[in-house]
Amino acid sequence: MTKIIDEVLKHIPSNAKVSDVVFEGANIVIYTKNKDFFLDSNGTIKEIVNDIKKRVEVRPDPSLCMGVEDAEKKIREILPEEAQISNVTFDHQRARVIIEAEKPGLAIGKQGDLLKEIRKKTMWVPLIKRTPALKSKIIENIRQVLYENNDFRRKFLNKIGHRIYDGWKREKRHEWIRVTFLGGARQVGKSCLLLQTPESNILMDCGIHPARSLNDPSAYPYLDAPEFKLNEVDAIILSHAHIDHCGLIPYLYKMGYEGPVYTTAPTRDIAALLCLDTISIAQKEGRDPIYTTTDIKNMVKHTICLGYEEVTDITPDIRLTLYNAGHTLGSSMAHLHIGNGLHNLLYTSDMNYETSNLLATSVTSFPRLETVITEATLGAKEDVQKTRGEAEEDFLKEINDTINNKGKVLLPVLGTGRAQEIMVILEKAMKEKKIPDVPIYVQGMVWDITAIHTTYPDFFNSKVRRSVFHKDENPFLSPIFKHVSSQKEQQEVIESGTPCIVMATSGMLVGGASIEYFKNLAENARNTLIFTCYQAEGSLGRILQNGVKEVNMGTAEKPDMVNVKSKICTISGFSGHSSRNQLIAFFKHLDPRPKKIIIQHGESSKCLDLASSLHKLMNVETSAPKNLESIRIK
Repeated sequence: MTKIIDEVLKHIPSNAKVSDVVFEGANIVIYTKNKDFFLDSNGTIKEIVNDIKKRVEVRPDPSLCMGVEDAEKKIREILPEEAQISNVTFDHQRARVIIEAEKPGLAIGKQGDLLKEIRKKTMWVPLIKRTPALKSKIIENIRQVLYENNDFRRKFLNKIGHRIYDGWKREKRHEWIRVTFLGGARQVGKSCLLLQTPESNILMDCGIHPARSLNDPSAYPYLDAPEFKLNEVDAIILSHAHIDHCGLIPYLYKMGYEGPVYTTAPTRDIAALLCLDTISIAQKEGRDPIYTTTDIKNMVKHTICLGYEEVTDITPDIRLTLYNAGHTLGSSMAHLHIGNGLHNLLYTSDMNYETSNLLATSVTSFPRLETVITEATLGAKEDVQKTRGEAEEDFLKEINDTINNKGKVLLPVLGTGRAQEIMVILEKAMKEKKIPDVPIYVQGMVWDITAIHTTYPDFFNSKVRRSVFHKDENPFLSPIFKHVSSQKEQQEVIESGTPCIVMATSGMLVGGASIEYFKNLAENARNTLIFTCYQAEGSLGRILQNGVKEVNMGTAEKPDMVNVKSKICTISGFSGHSSRNQLIAFFKHLDPRPKKIIIQHGESSKCLDLASSLHKLMNVETSAPKNLESIRIK
């Protein structure tokens, strides 16, 4: 650390009046009391970056910054009314001002001219963020948590920088890399992988099995494995915000973890919301939650958000880059450059090698690649799905048949990803008169997560991104969607005699509003239940897919039998997971071609099937480990 700071300071002119040099994670921030050096470093910073190959930023010493009231007034004078500034928040500790605008482009100005003017007139570093098109309580709360903990964040990020740059803290006798599967191996649920080198311990995801009760020990990863020592974990990488990948991370903070979580901004926000829902589910079941809101706030405080293809060191011997996975909003594949060119590993987690109605396809090109850890959710030979276009036709036909039959359509959906894609499809279909003009009721976390989606349009595919930028074309703001926010409103929807479409979580019928709708709609043959997402083993959704016509919605002591007379339909082409053919195509297009492929996140038979097929097709080493197995990859 001392060496890299010394290297930076060697380039700084003596009149720069440097008051401090600190780390923000892997980045280096120089604070100066010289106004001219802050506004124009005359190529000094570019020279430093070229020399040390790290991101370096100059900020004013807080003593230079204009007073908050005057600064906000000046900012609002500088920015045009058309930008529609909604909020201005000052980060005193880091001399930054966060400006929320409905039209960020107008707030930035041509070639950033307005940002330069704000810097010059106020001596604050401006950051522009988009105002959510839909009001999001969770985003407001997250921003408030970060604002209230500015001082903590500065110290925390500096501490992370020290871990990265202070050098090796463990004795290095040999070079090796291994991965231990603590969950998600030969199963879908509770994903959790531990990557170890002589220097580093990195946890990749830490989730809860979505089809298991929260009081069932098998719902959680094997954190009692001898390889796992929480006090030795350097960092957590969170691939995306589904409960089977993020649901247990707050628990780690409860148990004493104090390190960072690396992920994208939308993943952070949605993960926090899903974890809050986990607390709510436990309370409804009359049990004490495994963690509290304080633990979720701790997770947020310790999260370092990265953009796609943004490179950062996370330990002395591991460099991380996140790439688009195409699975859900902000979902990412983690590319790890380990050692000084020793090995390059790609953890795809859940990914989709197809452009969906919402997201762009997963990335296939990387700088270097030797080992890939991937999923097999739909990896068996029989997992050949229809195209999204064919699936959409089937989907709209089922809706039309049900509405014409005076029935109701129940769509149990995953709150993040699938729900928003279905909303885009329904909005377009109703606009084009492909389905009748009936109410579409949205209940559960779908509404809150959709609000988060509108905050991060840059993560959509180009077509949806363009529409979200325009209020009149934003599919998520369409008046056809009716927000159901209370039990009274839910009962009114159920008792209504008119046809309608209901979207509700959870997508596997293991909790949430969809359960109550199912209980009340299942015994009417006019109604249709349409599954559009994967149904895990043991879930009510899988039981219904298997043709069971009578299910107990109560307990063994107090049974509540439901006779299923409604139509049960599965539309498989909307999956956020790659189908068998797409998985094979992904590996055929992967550049460079890996030498080893490890298969996980799939039922046992599917993992073994895909591993065998990829070995034969590509002549590469493959394996499908079980939970608690460790694989040495170098």
